[in-house]
Amino acid sequence: MILAEKIMELRKKNGWSQEELAFQVDVSRQSVSKWESGASIPDLERILKLSQLFGVSTDYLLKEELEDLPAALPENSDGENGRRRITMEVASEFMENKIKASKKIAGAVSACILSPVVLIYLGALSQFKENVISEGMAGGVGVVVLLLIVGLSTVFFILNGMKMEAYEHLEKETFQLEYGVEAVVRKKMAQYEGINRLYTVTGVFLCIISVCPLLIASSIGVSEYIQTICLLLLFVVVSAGVFLIIVAGEKKSCFHILLQEGDYSEGKKVEKKKNDSVPAIYWCIVTAVYLGISFLTEGWGKTWIIWPSAAVLYGAVLGIAGALRKD
Repeated sequence: MILAEKIMELRKKNGWSQEELAFQVDVSRQSVSKWESGASIPDLERILKLSQLFGVSTDYLLKEELEDLPAALPENSDGENGRRRITMEVASEFMENKIKASKKIAGAVSACILSPVVLIYLGALSQFKENVISEGMAGGVGVVVLLLIVGLSTVFFILNGMKMEAYEHLEKETFQLEYGVEAVVRKKMAQYEGINRLYTVTGVFLCIISVCPLLIASSIGVSEYIQTICLLLLFVVVSAGVFLIIVAGEKKSCFHILLQEGDYSEGKKVEKKKNDSVPAIYWCIVTAVYLGISFLTEGWGKTWIIWPSAAVLYGAVLGIAGALRKD
């Protein structure tokens, strides 16, 4: 029995006309008529509504071979090889929460990038504009604003992480999608593909050109105050570019997680489990090196270079760890 026949049968079994069913799922009668004739199929949101309305599982609606009404299976019931089974409802909730959080996460990261802007600007005012603000006050206010922004962003990351804890198993464990879920996820991924590509390309472009105002200002010999303003503009443009890149990346990752593709394939998940201890050990060593060198040299204004250097080397460390494990 195909989806069109099941919708018609369930509608008649409940004694509803096409108009009554259309009203309950918030569509036109013509839409219901097309569903029942097979001319079109309901989207993900309507499939979920129909499932709840008729009291059947989405698996029953989408799987053609099922003839009798089955009881809905719990989300954590075992599928093949004892794997967790992921229902349409769980997949839909995960995609919705992940996509909603993408802009918030991107905004928090962008805020962290912009956090030094006030400190740099007030420092420039105290140095190049007389009687505007003292150097001590500029440093104090700037540091307070920086810490507030970073602190609030960190709180958001923690809260968002707690909210998504229910879906951690999707990223760490192998699982089995119920019949029909993969097709719906791929359809939704295709809907976002164009905008994600645009966001990524635009974000990368902004990051590349962000240094242009500063280079131009330096080449034409403008005042140091104007050069500082150009530096602040660089922060703003970079934060905008990073915002777009993260939004696109977060949306794309939710589909890859459900489809177990790319960085979330079964092989990658096994590899990540084996590498779980590497990040903790590596970053503890980096932090110890940074603090030790900074205290010994008292060159806090220069030792920050350790962090971007450590980030670049991190990929190499993971590669070496993987090679040693294979040996």
